Formats: sequence, C-alpha cells, structure tokens
Amino acid sequence: MDRPWFARYAPGTPHTIDVPDKALTEFLTESAQRAPSRVALRFIGNPITFAELDAMTNRFANALDKLGIRAGDRVAVMLPNVPQAVIAYYGALKAGAVVVQTNPLYMTEELDYQARDSGAKVLVTLDIFRNKVDPMFKGSPLKHVIYCGVRDYLPTLIKFLYPIKAKKEGMWNPFDKIPPNHEFVKLLESAPSTRPKSNPGADDVALLQYTGGTTGTPKGVILTHRNLVANTMQCQAWLPKVEPGKDKFLGVIPYFHVYGMTTCQNLAIMVGCEQILLPKFATEDVLKAIQKFKPTLFPGIQAMYLALGNFPNVKKYDLSSIRACISGAGALQQDVQERFESLTGATVVEGYGLSEAAPVTHANPMEGERVQGAIGLPVPSTDARICDPETGKVLPQGEVGELLVKGPQVMQGYWNRAEETLDTIKDGWLRTGDMARMDENGFFYLVDRKKDMIKTGGENVYPRDVEEVLFRHPKVKEAVVAGLPDDFLGEKIKAYVVPADGEQPTSEEIIDFCGKHLARFKVPKEIEFRAELPKTIVGKVLRRVLLEEERQKAAVK
Repeated sequence: MDRPWFARYAPGTPHTIDVPDKALTEFLTESAQRAPSRVALRFIGNPITFAELDAMTNRFANALDKLGIRAGDRVAVMLPNVPQAVIAYYGALKAGAVVVQTNPLYMTEELDYQARDSGAKVLVTLDIFRNKVDPMFKGSPLKHVIYCGVRDYLPTLIKFLYPIKAKKEGMWNPFDKIPPNHEFVKLLESAPSTRPKSNPGADDVALLQYTGGTTGTPKGVILTHRNLVANTMQCQAWLPKVEPGKDKFLGVIPYFHVYGMTTCQNLAIMVGCEQILLPKFATEDVLKAIQKFKPTLFPGIQAMYLALGNFPNVKKYDLSSIRACISGAGALQQDVQERFESLTGATVVEGYGLSEAAPVTHANPMEGERVQGAIGLPVPSTDARICDPETGKVLPQGEVGELLVKGPQVMQGYWNRAEETLDTIKDGWLRTGDMARMDENGFFYLVDRKKDMIKTGGENVYPRDVEEVLFRHPKVKEAVVAGLPDDFLGEKIKAYVVPADGEQPTSEEIIDFCGKHLARFKVPKEIEFRAELPKTIVGKVLRRVLLEEERQKAAVK
C-alpha cells in the first residue's frame, strides 16, 4: 500500500509503534515508580503526586471489590475534570471493570438510556447531580451511586469556604450517606492502598464510549486496553519532545469525551506529566490558570481558542508558557489559529479522530509542514484510504469518497450491536462515514461529515435526538433541526417547527421544553415557525432545502 504521508512526517516520528501487551493502568503504576513525588494532578492549586494518585486508584479498585464489582462489570463515570474523574477511571480499570464515560450535562432520560444499555452497576458522579440521578433507580441495573463533592480535593482554605459559596449559588445538595448511596472520600478511606487482586489484560474491554453513530441512536463503542494503550502511544510519538517533569497539560477539554481522555489524561499519565484540571471552560478562569500554573500543552477545540483570543484585555495575561496545541472535534479556521499563535507563541495544529478509533487517526505535524484546511496525516501505525461509499472501491488521489482507517486503535465493535459492527468494520477497515480526499503528499481533507450530524461546541448532535423531543411538545405538529454555521460554536442548532392546528407556541416555551429533556448543548438556539416543511414526494423532509435557504439569506446580508 502506498503511504505518501511518511515523507511528510516530522523528523524523528516513527512510521509504526510496537504496542505492548499491557493494561492502560500500567502507565500510572510505572510513572508512580519512576517519579513518586512528581505532581500528577493539580486542582485549584491543590497538588496530587503520582504516588498519591496510584494509591488512590488502588483504594478505589479495592472499594469496588468490596461492593461486589467484578471483572467485566460496567462502572459509569459522570464527572467533569475533577481529581475524582481520574481516580475513578483508573481505579475502575484496575478493578477489571469497564468504564462507561457519561456526559454530566445529560438529563435523566439520557442517563437512564445509557445505564440500561450498558448494564452499569455503579455510577460515580457529583452530589450536585443527585436530583437527576435519583429517578434512574427504578428498574435500572444500577446498584450503587458513589457521590463526589467538588470540595473533596480543594486546598484547605477554599474547602472551608466552599459550603458558604455553594449554598448561596444553590449548588449544595446533601444526600443520605447510606447504601445504595456512598461517599467517594469515605469509600477510599475504608479501602486498602495495596495493589488490587484483579489483573486486567491488554485485550480485556476497558471502555464503553457512547457515540451517536450514523443512525443517531447512541451506541457503546467497545475499546480494549490495547486500543487505548495504542492510541496514547501514537499521540506520544506525534509529540516526541514532551518531557516528564517539565511539560504540563492544561486539562480543560472534558475527559468524559474520548478526545480529552486520550490526548490529555492518558498521555500525561503515560509520559509522567502534570495535569492542571479545570472542571469547565470559563474564559477568564482559563486565562488566570495559564498565567498562574504555566501549562505548556493545551489540547482543545476551536471554540476555546476563539474565546480566549477574543477576550477583552487578553494581552494583560501571560500566555507564553503554551508551546503546543492540538485542535480537534471540528475544523480549525485560519484566523483563529493565527490569532492564538500570535498571543502565545505556540504552534496550533488541527487533528481528526472519532470515538471508534480511541479517537486519534490524523494530525498535522507539530514541526515542519502543516496544511491549512487539512486534518493532517495518518498517525503512526495507521492506514487510511478513500473509497467509493457504495462499491467500496479505492479511489485515486484527489477524488472525494468515504474515509476508511485501519490501525491498533480501531474499536472492537459496538456494544450489543453485531449487525451495525459488521456494517462499520470491513476486514479491519473502519468506515468513518466522513467524506474526504487525499492529496499527493498524503494530507487528508474532510469534505463533508456524516449525514446530517451537527457539531456544536465540540459536541456531536444528531437531529433525531432533538426532533424526537420536539415532536413530544403538545403544540408541535412537525419539526426538523439543522446545524447552521456559527463563529463560536462551529454550528448552532436551529429548529424549524410547524405548530399544531390552532396553536401558537413561542420560541421560549419550545426552548424551555427542550431544556428539560435534553443536554444543554442539544437545545436549539433558534426556532423558526413555518406553515409547512419542504418534503419529497413520499413525504420525507428535505433538510438540504432549508440549509440552502439559510445560505441564500446569509449571502444577502
């Protein structure tokens, strides 16, 4: 197979990597042995060393064992970027369990579906989410909920003041500390820090990462320890100058997404670098954290770089510590890239991946040639080709077709969905569903995305999810949603609604209704009421006609 991309690799980047027969958790154990006193996590200024993190994850694994969790059982982790997220993730893996990454923005219905589909027996989450977790228990496979507090790992003074602030902001949500409810810190204190008896292997399932898939129905992507080890090592090979004890990762990209999980959490632990954890992206808080804690590596998305670059008085902050940024989860515009580079002196490159590949498959080189508008080159040990989506025939350079990838990071399949797995993986080749082309130098360019999918603020949203909620509103007769270009979000969600006969709903009540049933990022930003929707002769709504109308309106402005 011709691989023209090798000639464009940065000097020192290997063409292939040797993936060892080991569990992902061994990266943490090895880093703790090499440099036990080095800081692994820093949360609101509070440091946790690698030795402490290794011991905490052992305690969590042993606590799960006491709760009856065995190898192969699923443990859902629904946390922002707080220390407990990393502890629970690695602790569950050390227990031989399968982590189910869960978005904290999900509402009860979405959480309930994921818990039932995965068969999760344990949920680890923040106590402030109790009101949407409690209703899940009826008929759910969940046996235990482990509640964490934001204050658990805060510095002493801030921890003392936190309850006052939390009560004032309505974020204080105490719970009954009796089974099936458990307190995270108490569980750790009651369990030994000795190495757990479970010994997961390289080919054991480590993760179920839920994705919308091409149909819009959430599916669990099955990733083994080997898949995760491989992709972490592929990322390290792409960034060979990362130095343990010197480089620091800014951990603001959510770890419950596979992108943040691999490129920040797992990579930092493998190499032995500090992670500066931020539970959410708040522009000024991020600027202050960069100035104070001096991160050098910043995996993110375009919306983050755009918000930072456009912040008033941004130049009063010292951002010069940042030297490398990989932008994923959507296209990187040249003006955003250039402005952030001018502010920081960093190199910002675009990459590409998908949950089904753990996720990274392509990236522009950090050194040497990079191409604006390209998703980059296949990373080491990754093959890619462009095929006719109907026939599967490999297409020549320059022609547009479906992007297929192959490598040690490619998933094992979809959880309990054998037929969809067979449709997606053919002879080891993963069909991404994305239309792309490759130039003569091996750089790949996305031309179109999976049909109808909306990418907003780094999140994948499938119209069907939103439309099903809209159809449940009593004043809605018909509805369809589409993604419109947005400078900040990438795309914003717009809903086109035909009111039920005799009804006159308002935009506010439609948006409020969606907010009660959908994660915030899935809620439409704009509502347009119409007498009818454009349709085919058989009654299928023509979303492309609506998008063309929007393009024409934008051109007139």
